[in-house]
Amino acid sequence: MTPPRWSVVIPAFNEARRLPAFLDTVVACLEGRDEPYEVIVVDDGSTDGTSAIVETPRLAMVRVLSFQRNAGKGAAVRAGMLAARGAYRLFADADGATPIAELKRLESALMAGADVAIGSRALRDPGVSVAARRHRVAAGFVFNRLVGWMGLEGIADSQCGFKAFTAAAADRLFQALATRGFGFDVELLLLARAAGCRIVEVPVNWADQPGSKVGVLRHGPGMLWEIVRARLRMGRRR
Repeated sequence: MTPPRWSVVIPAFNEARRLPAFLDTVVACLEGRDEPYEVIVVDDGSTDGTSAIVETPRLAMVRVLSFQRNAGKGAAVRAGMLAARGAYRLFADADGATPIAELKRLESALMAGADVAIGSRALRDPGVSVAARRHRVAAGFVFNRLVGWMGLEGIADSQCGFKAFTAAAADRLFQALATRGFGFDVELLLLARAAGCRIVEVPVNWADQPGSKVGVLRHGPGMLWEIVRARLRMGRRR
C-alpha cells in the first residue's frame, strides 16, 4: 500500500455531536487532493458513542484509536501522531474551529523548509478572519505572555489546535512528549526549539465554536502547572 502523504489526527472526547460534520469536510478536502492520505480519530474515552459515529461507513482511510478511559488531549494527540504513517502530519481540533482547508497554509510552510508549522489566531493577515469571544482573546494574550517567559519567546499563539509536522519531526517530538493534558502544546514547542526544529507560525482562519471543552477558569491553573512541570523536565534534560 502506498504510504499516505498526509495524516490528519483528530483527538475527540465526547464529540458525537460536533465531529461528524467536521470529519466529512476533512474527508472531502483530502479526497479532492488526489493523493494518498489517512485520517486517525483518537477517541479519548468518550461516553457518548463518538467511536460508533466514526466507524459508520465512510472510507477505509478513516480509522479510530480508542482509549478505554479519558487520558487527556496531549495523550490522545501523541497516540495518533505516533500511529500515523504520513510524510506530513497534522492534528486538528474536532470542533472544526480551524477549517481543514487551512491545511494548505501550513503545507506551504513545510514545503518551504519548516519542520513544524503552527496555526495562529494572533498573527494578523488581511486574508484571514478570526472570530473569538473577548474573554478568550484576553485569556489567550495573558497565557501566551506567560509561556513566553517560560521559554517560548516569539510564539504569538501556542495553543491553536492546528499544527503540522514533517514525519521526522513528529516522530522525534511526540516520542518525547510527556504532558497528557491541555498544556501539551507548550511542551511540544519547547521540545521542538530544543531539538533545533524550524518552527513557522502561520495565520489561519478560526471561529469560536459552541461547546468548548476548555474553560479558562476550570482548566487554566492546571495547564499552567503542566507547563511548569514541562519546563522543569526540559531543564533536567539539559
